[in-house]
Amino acid sequence: MPFVIVFIIIALIIVGAIVGHIQARKRREAMGLLAARLGLRFDPSKNRDIARRYQFLDKLRQGSNRYAFNSLTGNYQDHEITAFDYHYETHSTDSKGRRQTHHHYFSFFVLRLPGSFSELTIGPEGILSKIAQAVGYDDIDFESHEFSRKFCVRAKDKKFAYDVCNARMIEYLLANPDLMIEIELDSLAVAFKRRLSPEQIEPNLQRLIQVRSLLPDYLFSRS
Repeated sequence: MPFVIVFIIIALIIVGAIVGHIQARKRREAMGLLAARLGLRFDPSKNRDIARRYQFLDKLRQGSNRYAFNSLTGNYQDHEITAFDYHYETHSTDSKGRRQTHHHYFSFFVLRLPGSFSELTIGPEGILSKIAQAVGYDDIDFESHEFSRKFCVRAKDKKFAYDVCNARMIEYLLANPDLMIEIELDSLAVAFKRRLSPEQIEPNLQRLIQVRSLLPDYLFSRS
């Protein structure tokens, strides 16, 4: 009986690996077709340079063995964008003292801004509020009590936070409560907690562009 159990476990591992390989190949193919249709460059390989280039963004500083893959780069609706799958690892120890590795994957979108700005992070309340408190940032409150209740906004420059979170932006974010946004230096980034399907990439590129359109023009004339 123990031998049968071991055999079943090994078989399940092999089947899982095969299924994972097939799914990864289908994802690469779909992302490649999407890139061709949108006129973007596609690179399926692991890219640690992207992780280093944008390491000032909080979401890309987590864990170890960080790299991007399935990256889409180029001009999209007159904006320079980079979209990619992202991986990092964390480690824990089980009750028997054995070290375990946990792999995390999510989707990330970056748009290059025509200016440089101090750090601003906007995300659903509960995800970022504890982080903000841990690093000594207060959760900035706004006139919209609903927005303040649903979102955590942190920034060293509160004036900049109020400029970004204007009435139109607040209205848009309340209608799109899953968005996690970060602005720092010349980057506007949108992150997700999971990998999006290839079919979800273009709609979220459009949401990234929409967020950019809601930033006041005067920010770029003085940046």
